[in-house]
Amino acid sequence: MTTVGFIGSGAIGSTLARLAVAAGHQVVLSNSRGPATLADLVAELGPRASAATSGEAAAAGDLVVVTVPVRAFADVAAVPLAGKTAIDTCNYGPERDGPIPSLDSGSLTSSELLQRYLPNTVVVKAFNNIFYKHLLSLAGAEDRSYLPVAGDSPAATTAVTAFIESLGYGVVDAGPLAGSWRQSTGTPVWGTPYGPYSDENGQSAGEVAIRTALAAATR
Repeated sequence: MTTVGFIGSGAIGSTLARLAVAAGHQVVLSNSRGPATLADLVAELGPRASAATSGEAAAAGDLVVVTVPVRAFADVAAVPLAGKTAIDTCNYGPERDGPIPSLDSGSLTSSELLQRYLPNTVVVKAFNNIFYKHLLSLAGAEDRSYLPVAGDSPAATTAVTAFIESLGYGVVDAGPLAGSWRQSTGTPVWGTPYGPYSDENGQSAGEVAIRTALAAATR
């Protein structure tokens, strides 16, 4: 059993929390509005779930999911995340986040930017390329779907892979954080392999489909 801390509990965060609890993990949820606003979600998830401040959730987690707008990266507290592995689920959108020159120019990926804000944390990119309803519906299906994972630390990538596999998914190693643009918004692996948003059940996306989509990405 792993304890998973959540910094952000929106659509992806709450979906991952549901899957984690179902897989036997403990979850500690947080958001920008305070633990009291998560009472209904915690009650729904049951005794393996609790709510806390973001710092407390980071400190509690063996793994910590960072699932916030990219514009909020500067607000993620670095100290409680020191020595931790953080799973970055975030996607950059200039229309929401405002322009960020280093991302607009391609000199950094959004995960590399988060890594700069969290210098004593190991960042691994995952879960950013799948619609939250598909993430929920495809978990544990007999025809297993795969997710791309990018990271610079083999040990951290292995830990995140084990967590993802516990949720009922396979993993494709997508290389280092510098290459995580291949799974960013608008790329072939972003959303499309799992079917249209209009189909809430989604469709299976196997290892070959994900590898092919990653290879087809261009800048």
